[in-house]
Order: sequence, then C-alpha cells, then structure tokens
Amino acid sequence: MARSSDQPTRSAAQSNRRRSLPSTLAAPAQGWMSSHARCLIESLGRLYRRWLASLLTATVIGIALALPAGLYVLMSNLDTLSQSWHRAVQASLYLQDDLSISDGQALAERLGARDDVDASTYISAQAGLEQFRESSGFGAALDALEDNPLPAVITINPRSDMSRAEIGALLVSLEDEPGVARAELDQAWLERLYAILSVIERSAWVIGLLLSAAVLFIVGNTIRLDIENRREEIEVMKLLGASDAFIRRPFLYSGFWYGLIGAVLALVLLGICFLALAQPLGALTRSYDGAMAVHGLGFDGVLMLLGIGVALGWLGCVLTVNRRLAAIEPR
Repeated sequence: MARSSDQPTRSAAQSNRRRSLPSTLAAPAQGWMSSHARCLIESLGRLYRRWLASLLTATVIGIALALPAGLYVLMSNLDTLSQSWHRAVQASLYLQDDLSISDGQALAERLGARDDVDASTYISAQAGLEQFRESSGFGAALDALEDNPLPAVITINPRSDMSRAEIGALLVSLEDEPGVARAELDQAWLERLYAILSVIERSAWVIGLLLSAAVLFIVGNTIRLDIENRREEIEVMKLLGASDAFIRRPFLYSGFWYGLIGAVLALVLLGICFLALAQPLGALTRSYDGAMAVHGLGFDGVLMLLGIGVALGWLGCVLTVNRRLAAIEPR
C-alpha cells in the first residue's frame, strides 16, 4: 500500500519539474535583457548629467552627417532634373534637296512609328525659312536671296528612357535612312551635364567617407576621455572580478547614443536648410510649370541616415574601448 501511495507523489514532482523548466530557461534571457536595458538607460543618464559636452559632441557629429546627406539630396534632385532635360533631347534629320514634300512627310510618319522614337515632325524648307525669319530678325536679308538655302528637316524625339549609348545608335540608324542627307543631335550640353553630375556624385562619396572617418575619430576620442576619467572605477571593477565585456557595455551604449543623437541633429539641420532655401526652390519649380518637384531624404533616407549614425557611433566606440580597457590593469 505504501508503494502505491508513493506513485502519485513521484508523478506530481516530475510534472512540477517539467512545468518549471521553461521558466528556468527564460530566466537567463530575461536577466540578459534587463542588464542591457539598464546599461542603455544608465549610459543615457550619464550623457544627460554632462549634457553640454554631450550636446557639443553630438552637434559636431550631426554636422558631419548632414553634409554628405545634403549632397545626396542635391544629387537625387539633379538626377530627377536631368531626366526632364534628357527628354528634351531632339535629333534633326536634314533631308536631301531632291526629296519631295510628300516623301518627306511619309518618311516622318514611318520614323515616328518606330519603337525607339516618341515623336517625329516634318518641317518643309519653306516652313523652316519662315521660322528662321521670325526668330532671327533678318527678314530683309532673306528676301534678297533668290533661292531658299534651308533644307527640309525632320525633328525626332527619342524615347525618354533611352540611355546615351542607345541615342547614339539611334542617330546612326536614322542617318542611314534613304532621303536623309545628315543627322545631328545637339547633346554636347547633355554630355557636360552628365559629367557634372558624375563629379558631384564622386565628390559626395569622397566627402562622405572623409566625414565618416571624422565621426569615428570624434566618438573614439570622446570615449577615450570618458575611460580616462573613470580609470580608477574601472580598476576597482577589475579587482572585484568584472569582465571586460561587462565594463565595456556602458561605453558601447554611449557610442550608440552619440550616433543616434548626431543623426537626429543632422536631420534637424537638413530641415533648417530646406526651410531656408524654400523660396528660391519654389521659384525654380514654378519655372518648370510644376514638372519638377524638389524632394528631401524620404522615409528610407531618414532610416538610412539614422542607421549610419548609430553604426558609426558604435564602431568608433568599439575601435577605442577594446584597446583602452586592455591597457588598464589594477595596481
């Protein structure tokens, strides 16, 4: 009877141990999370206690992040503007003198039906002369000419999404059309525009890399000074058996806060610059009849800037704190 009475008690104990197993496994994870959360808040409180020095450091970081971010915004807006200029590219096909008006119109219709051409317009020699007379102001001089020196022309608008290489290939194929004497494309200004955009893009990358290195140096130097100010505290913690990972954790979160606050200040600076330039930018967009809209970083750009700021702050701290803590030994 005693053996049978012990069986339910043993089963109940095993069931209780199985129920307590998840809570036992969850306890270390909760302790790890609470430890990191405490360090995160304590590091922010430490920055707040010396808020003026922390604000100056974060402001310098914000300026360093705002400059490449501003260049990125400028580059993206210029790229959008270049697309509208790209759509304004027009090729001129000068027709042979012996080509009749009906044949020229038929050629213009056939070229306009091509997949790589948005529009084609036939301008007869007489119509071209009248346009030149109105635009140039040399009406009397043109009346003295016995013959019309201007040929008939077909203007071609390439497809808007074509690259420069595709436009060049289109120009070669149009020049081989029967009845076309010469084909010209005034794209020298477009080549200069793309060259300028390429210089701005490369400059943005170079400046961004240099200022990123500056942010790493700023954060690293700030954390180095903080470690030196707490040198005696660190020595005592090592005497008590604290690991380098435990001592390093608050400094890493300080780098996190420096990078995050600096990125937020960079967004504020960009907003101030955007407001300061609102009036001339509005005049620029009105000059394009609303076809061009100036835009900022956008949601993805804001998240990227915040992530870059946090990453640089964290990395600058990591590069400094490991080396400095290794050099501190209890006396």
